[in-house]
Amino acid sequence: MTVPRFQQRKGEGPPLVMLTAYDVPTTLAAEAAGVDAILVGDSLGNVLLGHESTLPVTMDEMALHARSVGRARKSALLVVDMPWLSYHIDPRESVRNAAQLVRVSGADAVKVEGGRKRVDAIRAIVDAEIPVMGHLGLTPQSVLQMGGYKVQGRAAAEAERIREDAEAIVEAGVFSMVLEGVPPKLAKQITGDVSVPTIGIGASPACDGQVLVYHDLLGMLPGPSPKFVRRYDESFDRHVKAIKRWSDDVRERSFPATDETYE
Repeated sequence: MTVPRFQQRKGEGPPLVMLTAYDVPTTLAAEAAGVDAILVGDSLGNVLLGHESTLPVTMDEMALHARSVGRARKSALLVVDMPWLSYHIDPRESVRNAAQLVRVSGADAVKVEGGRKRVDAIRAIVDAEIPVMGHLGLTPQSVLQMGGYKVQGRAAAEAERIREDAEAIVEAGVFSMVLEGVPPKLAKQITGDVSVPTIGIGASPACDGQVLVYHDLLGMLPGPSPKFVRRYDESFDRHVKAIKRWSDDVRERSFPATDETYE
C-alpha cells in the first residue's frame, strides 16, 4: 500500500482497515491478516508502558517502536504518530522530528493531531515531502484541555469548529484523517465534505475506514473496553490460563520432559 493508493480508496471499494502495532509480533500478525495500514500509535504509552495518557510518550520511545515495526512491515502502509510537543513549538522542529521517525522506521507517513492550530506544522512537514495523516475530534494529546476523554462535536458550534478544522488540514496537505469520538452525523458530514479518506475510531461506519488499537481488538488487557471497541478475542484470559498450566507443570516437575532437554 502506498499513500496515493490509500487516497484512491476514498469512496471506492471496501472500507480501509488500519490497526495499531508496536513491535515485530504485532506487525507480523497485522500483515498476515491483510490490513491496509499499520499505525505505530502513541497509544503505546497506555497499552505498553502503563501511562494514564499518551502525554508522557517521548520521541525516543516512538522511534524505538517505529524502528521495530518498520523491520517487520512488508506491504501495509506504515504511519507513525508524532508524540505530544514534537510538532507544537515551531515548523522547523516539526520537520526534524517527522524526518527522524521516517528515517529510523521507513514509514510512509506521520500522524499529527489537531486542526487549524497545527496547519503550519502540517504544511511544513508536507513541504518536506513527508505525507501527513491528520487526527480530529477526540484528540488524546488534548486530554488536559478537554478535561478527559469525551465525545467531541455534539454541540452545533463544536461540530462546526471540527468541520472547519477538517477543511483547514486538507488545505494544508493531509492525505487522510482520523476522526475519533465524534457523533455519526458529524462523521458522515465530514466524510462527504473532504476529498481525503476518513478513518474512524468511535465515529460510526460512515467513515472511509476504521482503526482500532491492537490490544483492544484482541482483549489483551483486563477490564472493560471503550464503547466503540468490539473485542474479537479474550487474549488476556487465554494467556493467564496458559501461564497457569505451565506453572503447574513446573511445580509438578513434569516440565521440562525428557524430549525437551538436551543430552
